[in-house]
Amino acid sequence: MYPLCVPAFRVVQPLGEFYAASLPARCLLETTYAEPLRVQLSEKSAVGFGLIGGQRERKDLRLKEIGRFINTVEAAFPNSVILGANYREDGVLEEDPKKRWLAHRTTGAAGYELRIPTSARLARIIDGQHRLDGFQYANPERLDMNLLTAVYLDLPLAFQAYLFATINFHQKKVDRSLAYQLFAFSVEDEPPACWSPDKLAVFLSRKLGADDASPFKGHIVVAAQNDEILLNLGEGKEWKVSTATIVDGILRLYSAKPQADRDFMHQRALRQGRSRKVLVEDGSPLRGLYLSGNDTAIYTSVVNFFKAADRALWARASERSYIRKTVGIQALFDTMRAILRDFEQKKNISEAFFEKHLATSSPVDFSDAFFQASGIGRSHIARVLQVRAGLAKLDEESPDIVDYRRLCGR
Repeated sequence: MYPLCVPAFRVVQPLGEFYAASLPARCLLETTYAEPLRVQLSEKSAVGFGLIGGQRERKDLRLKEIGRFINTVEAAFPNSVILGANYREDGVLEEDPKKRWLAHRTTGAAGYELRIPTSARLARIIDGQHRLDGFQYANPERLDMNLLTAVYLDLPLAFQAYLFATINFHQKKVDRSLAYQLFAFSVEDEPPACWSPDKLAVFLSRKLGADDASPFKGHIVVAAQNDEILLNLGEGKEWKVSTATIVDGILRLYSAKPQADRDFMHQRALRQGRSRKVLVEDGSPLRGLYLSGNDTAIYTSVVNFFKAADRALWARASERSYIRKTVGIQALFDTMRAILRDFEQKKNISEAFFEKHLATSSPVDFSDAFFQASGIGRSHIARVLQVRAGLAKLDEESPDIVDYRRLCGR
């Protein structure tokens, strides 16, 4: 059955784009997952336990009713199942190109094709969990029934949470505070000290896209990490980068396990003193800044690093250069983490400090055939940047050693 390729329509809305496709229930049951609401014992909670997860409680009686409806000749689900694809169940963005869901242009009537390469569970159910679960109680032949599906590619978890809360806000069966609280979107203004790592990363990515001082102003969009799609979203030859790329890059600066951090923080409700201070060091370079609430320093470090990248690398890059495409920006974030490994000792996040490291790669042509728009392309770019900056050494056993020597000037 896999890879499964189906026609899809691209739908662009203010929040971002999604792809509308018809997918069999069998495929959706195999490739999706929900994050169920569950209880976890916690000594830190005032009541002795905490709630984590977000989907509503599974009710077998209700699912059996849905299953019986599915078996009837009147079975119909005209409303769409909404998915957030390419995030693993541990909350980490999947970067393996052999597993990632993607959409690409075709000459067909729909204009696009959605490709699901494997049966790996890489699509989180934003809405429609009970409809899908009902198929487990239906006749086996009903698993071939097609369902209208709206697929967001690389939509950060915080945006998925926002969608869930917005969709269910007006449905009487879902408590208003539950929809917001469990997904880190509260009705009242939430103090920054309560922000989980992913919520802060989304906030900072939005600021990067709007700040006049940011080299990313006007370039960040909610879309898939797909350079073909991102280019189509730009005006003329204007470059774009996905929100997921920026959020993931920022997150890794101060959180090694963002989902685990969020779940741990959300064992306490806001009124019970939820705080990022309950978290501990995890080895990420700017963890101390996050734990102490110094979000301004985190933001300044990102702005200064990419200002340095703009001067040292982007300003002289050709249109075909990968340094300002998805893999290049991912590699730059990888390099930023490497530069900041000893941040606690040096405490330096100045533009000059970052430019000193990046300027060593100014002579490199990042449109070279050795670089490519894939996971291996990202590692090639990061390795060249870090070797030239003296942050890493060449692996003499690498099958690509000749190209690395050529591009690293060795």
